[in-house]
Amino acid sequence: MPDPKTMRGHSQESVAETLARTISAIAEKDLPSAARNKCEELLIDVIGLCVTARNEDYVKSALAGWEEQGPCTVIGHSAPASAAAAAFINGTAAHGEDFDDTFEGGPVHAGAVIVPAVLAICEQHRAERPSALVGIAVGVETLCRLSLVVPKAIHRAGFHPTAVLGAMAAAAGVGAALRLKPDQIVNALGIAGSMAGGIIEYLAEGAWTKRLHPGWAAQSGLRAALLGRANFVGPRTVFEGAHGLFHGFAHTSEGDYAALLGDFGKRWVTETLAFKPYPCGTMIHPYIDCARRLAAKRISADDIQEMVCETAEGIVHRLWEPLADKQRPPNGYAAKFSTPYCIAAAFTHGSVGLDAFADDRVNDPRVLALAAKVRYKIDPHNPYPDNYTGHIRATLRDGTTIEERQPHLRGGAREPLTRREIEEKFMGNARHGGWALDRAEAAIDLARTLYRGAYDLSALRG
Repeated sequence: MPDPKTMRGHSQESVAETLARTISAIAEKDLPSAARNKCEELLIDVIGLCVTARNEDYVKSALAGWEEQGPCTVIGHSAPASAAAAAFINGTAAHGEDFDDTFEGGPVHAGAVIVPAVLAICEQHRAERPSALVGIAVGVETLCRLSLVVPKAIHRAGFHPTAVLGAMAAAAGVGAALRLKPDQIVNALGIAGSMAGGIIEYLAEGAWTKRLHPGWAAQSGLRAALLGRANFVGPRTVFEGAHGLFHGFAHTSEGDYAALLGDFGKRWVTETLAFKPYPCGTMIHPYIDCARRLAAKRISADDIQEMVCETAEGIVHRLWEPLADKQRPPNGYAAKFSTPYCIAAAFTHGSVGLDAFADDRVNDPRVLALAAKVRYKIDPHNPYPDNYTGHIRATLRDGTTIEERQPHLRGGAREPLTRREIEEKFMGNARHGGWALDRAEAAIDLARTLYRGAYDLSALRG
């Protein structure tokens, strides 16, 4: 049997090799305090999201469809599971309500992929004293930076960037947590490339598959890392190769690989991660803020003739079209990706919370009547994906026009949520998921101490 090390006859270092060499050298002492704090906030947010979704039908289906017992915690449930099962179910739950974090440059959702993968591997291998902090920081950083290599191209090709790039990042994060050697991480990344995937056809009718994308990526990256540790050989040119990841999912191998590799480990884009104030598509949030300000002016919906919104061309196919369908979403999940519905719901009810996306709420005749008045206009100068903005110009029946603009994503790098706001969001999610106050407080206390190496997650079960 050939030695895997002798199978790599090459002279030029590949993207994966450079990345693996950098990752393997990162230690906890290298993480700045801002990155550490963001990883702690991310842990709090993800745990709360898993709890809020624990009684939902899609989580019950995920539990029933993954029959693997083991030592790992499925957050909000009593029965433990295998590491892969826990990573999948927790990742699916964390992303299920579309209330999870976003990296604005991508956009990608890092927490729902990386936190479940790293928690599962640390719980299963805690005798080896893995580093959850390094694993989560490296995984999140990898996913965010990968999204900058060919911005918008993966979405444009019909794939979900979180799903595609998440498998790679989970392999990197788990590899870092287990302190794999550089060649093992290269193999893990190469293997993960053959496990990546995730189409966006869920947009057509509000199917559940987007919800499982982070969970599938989490367990894929976990398995890839363990295979890499066992010296199963993957392609070292998995990213930039003629038949590599970006060729397959972005239809190009040309990209800004310096955005991935340039100052990795020295500058942490993880620090800019955004936490969502609303449980729906991230790019809709600034429009919700505009709608809420319009509603605060005490304008009657009956007096509105139309609402015209300037928007980025890059989000139209996901959040605006087909316009007639977006104005009347078929179910609550589809409504989360409907800008007209979210604008109308925010204007009508004053905000949008988890209840706004219950299936029986999306047929509210007042909301649908207003949503039918909402349309868009492409702004060729819109800064997406570097910045998410919102705009509504409301024309009243008497000819008066009222305009609102939101210059950035609230909760993002330009206006981050405070730790208090993140913990308040957690407590609200815990209540929605049926946890009593003492359970919720114990979970927050666990999140504050987990990175010190105590991998007892029992407080998160049940």
